Amino acid sequence: MTDARQPLRSPAAAATALPTLRRGDQLFETERRLNAVLDNASVSIFLMDDRQHCIYMNRAAEQLTGWTLTEVLARDCPLHDIVHHTYPDGRPFPLHECAIDRAFPENNQERGEEVFVHRDGHFYPVGFTASPIRDDAAQVIGTIIEVRDISEEKAAAERQRLLIDELNHRVKNTLATVQSIAAQTFRGRAEGAARDLFEARLSALSTAHDVLVADNWESASLRGVIERVLAPLPADRLQLDGPDARLHPKVAVSLGMALHELAANALQHGALSVPEGRVVMGWALAAGEDGRQRLDLDWREAGGPAVAPPARRGFGSRLVERQVPLEFGGSAEIAYAPGGVICCMRIPLTPPGWDGQALVQGRDPAGGAPR
Repeated sequence: MTDARQPLRSPAAAATALPTLRRGDQLFETERRLNAVLDNASVSIFLMDDRQHCIYMNRAAEQLTGWTLTEVLARDCPLHDIVHHTYPDGRPFPLHECAIDRAFPENNQERGEEVFVHRDGHFYPVGFTASPIRDDAAQVIGTIIEVRDISEEKAAAERQRLLIDELNHRVKNTLATVQSIAAQTFRGRAEGAARDLFEARLSALSTAHDVLVADNWESASLRGVIERVLAPLPADRLQLDGPDARLHPKVAVSLGMALHELAANALQHGALSVPEGRVVMGWALAAGEDGRQRLDLDWREAGGPAVAPPARRGFGSRLVERQVPLEFGGSAEIAYAPGGVICCMRIPLTPPGWDGQALVQGRDPAGGAPR
């Protein structure tokens, strides 16, 4: 099969980056302006021929790699062999394994991250965008690559990871300390049931924390929160039905605590306190009146002891019915129907992320598409 690649340059053209045209010619002015733009650009730009030999690099590319264009042209070898020839662990990096090289045949806007080798021998991470260059007949004749040093971004991300890990470690230690203090305080001064109830609630808070840690506190899986919190319940008497979604950390914690209270009540006094009882929990995502997505969740118990409204509201029911409206502007109602407890929660969902992220990224704060 005939190779469709055509030479991008002649041997004579290799002596200069962009051949100078006649002064006074309109093309000369265009070239002069192009050179001015490229040499003042902060992003590194490489232009390669059909052999993946570099025939042009701007000033930023020279500063990035430590090599000048003249030196690169004199090497007369693929750019890969100059700036990308070795893995950080010392293994040789063959050209055919290079993601940048794969952009040559057909892939437009091939994006990724790689690790380049500076002229002085040190490695540095880069983000790249590579695209093939085509002639008038749509045949590939070269590659253009934009590259930027992402060392600072990687370092910042690593610092953030270390800080989050330390924060998570301290939170877990704090919860363990609170649990230890409670155990010492309750010893001999309160009923064992009261201490167990306190520890169970603390454990529920820790469980919600664990779900968030798995996703760096950016968001949590709705189904993941539900399954983790309700894991102690007998699976054969629990029916869950609903789609997954990403929850804001604050919603995940509050929902986890509310479900824990419902589950604890079902085990102690409700449907799951008898062998034939069961719980059906279904949820759906709906459009709220304010344009935000809303979580509609219904908890229904059946087959348990006859239910009557309590003489007074306990901590669990107050947490469920008050926390959701206060924190999210939603609603939560517990009905003590004779056939079993029913709880209906309507929770407006705040888009995951940090405060103001939607504005910075140009998104509709209500969760819509980018503006």
